[in-house]
Amino acid sequence: MRRWIALACMVMTVSGCENVAWGGVEVALQAPLPKAQPEVPDEAAEEANEEANLPPLPTGPLLLAGTRDGSSATLVLVGEIQPDGASLAPAELASESYRERVQTQLLAPGTEFALFAEGVRVGRLVASDTGVDTRFCLPRPTVTGLVELNPAAMGAPRFLAVPVGTAEGVSREGYRGYSDDYDQRTSSLSLAARAITVVSAAWPPSLLESRADIQAFRLPDAGEPSFVATFLHQDRMAVSEAGPGGYALLVVGEPRGSGYGLAYTWYRRVADDGKGAPRYYGHLDWDGDGSSEILLDVFGTETRWFAGLDRQDGTWTRGFEDTCGGGPTTADQ
Repeated sequence: MRRWIALACMVMTVSGCENVAWGGVEVALQAPLPKAQPEVPDEAAEEANEEANLPPLPTGPLLLAGTRDGSSATLVLVGEIQPDGASLAPAELASESYRERVQTQLLAPGTEFALFAEGVRVGRLVASDTGVDTRFCLPRPTVTGLVELNPAAMGAPRFLAVPVGTAEGVSREGYRGYSDDYDQRTSSLSLAARAITVVSAAWPPSLLESRADIQAFRLPDAGEPSFVATFLHQDRMAVSEAGPGGYALLVVGEPRGSGYGLAYTWYRRVADDGKGAPRYYGHLDWDGDGSSEILLDVFGTETRWFAGLDRQDGTWTRGFEDTCGGGPTTADQ
């Protein structure tokens, strides 16, 4: 009789005979346990969390600087133009994710930039590619593209640039390049000699031979050109080592009467602040306050960075310097 009960349960549904006992043996039918699924990371969620933790992107106009190679140019990001006239690359550029956001959202292909040389608008660049310049102490996003230039500015060696929307209404007055002349070269020596005395710097064996760079430029509100000259002692204008007694001395000379007056001094001793050799890169009223600013390219021992001079009420002051510059200069007048 028990055998017939067992056979009957074999042809009945499982729900009807889930538990049957005979001969001291209990049989239980159960559904198989689900297989453990491997954990798959949610990449989209991770990227969203990472982006949410990053500092916000600049909301103000950007300042870029670069050079032309044939029909194209490469511009490197200097930073965001601040309301007080300063332009500073944020320390967040050290983050690769932050740089990528800058590239994709602020420098994307198709973005247009107005180009300036000698303080005037001379053309535009349409972005076609982005990259990163690792020669600076903070890796800086770059943008490359074709340039359209006014014929008179075809020989311009360097450019400053802002997004084209920022440059609306900016005058396109005629471009004119300036070269240093005999009076400026002679005056640069006398101004450097005066500055060396004021800051009590060591005298170089030859003041003339220590002049590493001199560049003339004209401010829009000035009748005659000014100049910026850099003198180096036990140093050179490059990313390189400098002697322990070395220093960099930059002077700005402005026309005053029949000669030139000392308008600004940058003095930096290697022993005190580390190497920091500045040179004039370009000038532009990039914050639109009616007075031009000067961009400086600064060379250190292992890297380089940017600094800027701001002109307020006829006086030059340090507007900004990248934090990786290593600290204040010995004298800033």
